[in-house]
Amino acid sequence: MFITKKHLPRRTVLKGAGATMALPMLDAMIPAASAQNSADPQLRAAFVYTPHGVILDEWVPEAQGADYEMSPILRPMEPFRDSMQVFSNMKLNTNNSTGSGHATSSCTWLSGAIAKDTSGADVSAGKTIDQYMVDQIAGDTPLPSMELGIEDVSFMVGACDGTSSCGYINAISWREDDQPLPAEINPRTTFERMFGYGSTTEQRLMRAQTDKSILDSIMTAAASMENRLGIQDQARINDFLENVREVERRIGNLENRMREQGSNLAAAPIEIPELYDDHVRAQFDLMVLAFQTDTSRIASLMMSRELNQRTYPQIGVPEQHHGISHHGYNEERMALHALINTYHVKLFSDYFVAKLADIQDVNGSLLDNSMILYGSGMGDGNVHSKEPLSNILVGGGAGQLRSGHHTDVMTESGDATPNANLLLSMLDVAGIHMDNLGFSTGRIQIAKA
Repeated sequence: MFITKKHLPRRTVLKGAGATMALPMLDAMIPAASAQNSADPQLRAAFVYTPHGVILDEWVPEAQGADYEMSPILRPMEPFRDSMQVFSNMKLNTNNSTGSGHATSSCTWLSGAIAKDTSGADVSAGKTIDQYMVDQIAGDTPLPSMELGIEDVSFMVGACDGTSSCGYINAISWREDDQPLPAEINPRTTFERMFGYGSTTEQRLMRAQTDKSILDSIMTAAASMENRLGIQDQARINDFLENVREVERRIGNLENRMREQGSNLAAAPIEIPELYDDHVRAQFDLMVLAFQTDTSRIASLMMSRELNQRTYPQIGVPEQHHGISHHGYNEERMALHALINTYHVKLFSDYFVAKLADIQDVNGSLLDNSMILYGSGMGDGNVHSKEPLSNILVGGGAGQLRSGHHTDVMTESGDATPNANLLLSMLDVAGIHMDNLGFSTGRIQIAKA
């Protein structure tokens, strides 16, 4: 490790006209005096939701422990099996009278609470663990948390799922019991929040119209910074800036393709299914950049919402996902549902987990210093069951999480374990020690012994 004589603060930024860009972790940010012991790694946390449940027989590994064979749906995660834990036989506590079950699957997935039965604005679903983590680990990050999504839900008001308020189906993150946090679907908006928060509306419009990069205005500052750094740090900054430019380019290409189709971002995810990959990738790219630059330490993404009308012709599924999830246990339709499940896992693995694993951070990679929950609040989509659920926990948790295990958490009495028990255990890893969360009954062993 090269330690420069000039120590840089972790909050060092590059500034230009209308742009302010935080830097990734550099050797120069680690004080020489502590180089031998290195700095303490900073935990990041992410939550990725997929709707309509899974085909459990294709999701749950047959064996427990460390020597399990990866299940068909989870097979895209094989390269990261040593950085993940699989949990089966969990359940979501719900009020069965609240809608058909879709809304309560997503809105309480991260709270472990029971949603209030209402179709009005008086919603209540419990504060979610990402927001408890904001209070504990967000620190002075520019964006305390990021809530991202894929589908426009601004038109959804009133009751969206039987008697359930649309407020339940449109968010997985809740700042307080009665405050759902809307998901931002536009990657450009998030990109500008991260890197262009010093710019005016006119400056942002000019960049869009002239196809200029947000990086153009900071290159002088970047060159000056590099002259003060060691060779390794110079290479890291160059790689980082090129990655930012590539993300910006992909967002621009996504916007251009939508304009060519005569659509906008709000409508495009449904009307132009082939853009789904690009949209998801852009959102994951932004989450990676946020973690890398310490712009945000907490992020969530709804890869799709419950009751969505999305089709997946790009993988051979022309029927709407919701309809496919009601497969009636027909083998052909179940196979299509499993295909969607596998597709989502592959996007998660390729565009998020793999990138975190490739980026150096303190004492390891960004993946080593992250704790990522991936899953759904619904088990069997055909009957809207909330048990058994299966979730995976990915990352090293800044050195705290054990890994490489499949654990069946069914109780001795044969009952499924509340999902809230896993959430409570994740809060422990984040340094937040609570007696209970929602309808938790205890904790699950996720940390190293």
